[in-house]
Amino acid sequence: MATIEHSAILPAPPERVFALLERVEDFVDYSDLIKRIEPLGGQRYRWHVHAVGMDWTFDVAITENRPPEVLAWQSVEGVHNEGCYRLNPVEAGTEVSFTLTYTLRNRLVEKAVTKAAKPLVSKVSRQILERVEERL
Repeated sequence: MATIEHSAILPAPPERVFALLERVEDFVDYSDLIKRIEPLGGQRYRWHVHAVGMDWTFDVAITENRPPEVLAWQSVEGVHNEGCYRLNPVEAGTEVSFTLTYTLRNRLVEKAVTKAAKPLVSKVSRQILERVEERL
């Protein structure tokens, strides 16, 4: 299992930041790698991502939605992953901490993907938070 973490401080109160993060369908506007997000109902979504030269599809369910502090999810089909955004008020606005863990069935593929994915997911995470900040 690989873990990727990233954090940033956004110049807005947690309520405003959380309001943008919980609009999962809008993540397609926040990263060039996210090609489509389909709402499946019941706080479930099908993500279509193009990364490391491959197309990836996975279904996720929101597992914790506690405004304005935590938004967490877990995959229910496809690439096994789980993650969360934790928001904490700070003097400059909101510190947003992102954590993502994932597991691939093939260890050789996982090693190769992890080597490429860590910088890639870090880039996507930064891109998402930068674009959320632009919308603020």
